[in-house]
Amino acid sequence: MFVAIEHEGQQWTVKADALTAGPGHAVDEAAYEALRAAVVRLVRERETGPDAYAGPVYFMLHGVPSEERARELAAAFHAALYGDLEPLRHAVPDPDRDA
Repeated sequence: MFVAIEHEGQQWTVKADALTAGPGHAVDEAAYEALRAAVVRLVRERETGPDAYAGPVYFMLHGVPSEERARELAAAFHAALYGDLEPLRHAVPDPDRDA
């Protein structure tokens, strides 16, 4: 699993690539849907650029405003790609679900 953050001028990029985890790893449907929905929420909230890419095996967020936020999102995406959705729920809450 490749997950990284990258500094781009004043902003940050988060990249996550599940393909590098090897042939035995598969992202399950629940994780993919949660990641895709999180990317949509991040774009809507303008925490990432509209050119964000949401899977199914590669995810990229451009324009993340700080290194701290980029690290939080990278860790949450990494956990979700291994099936642990709790860090993603914490990092990118769903107002409809959490209301």
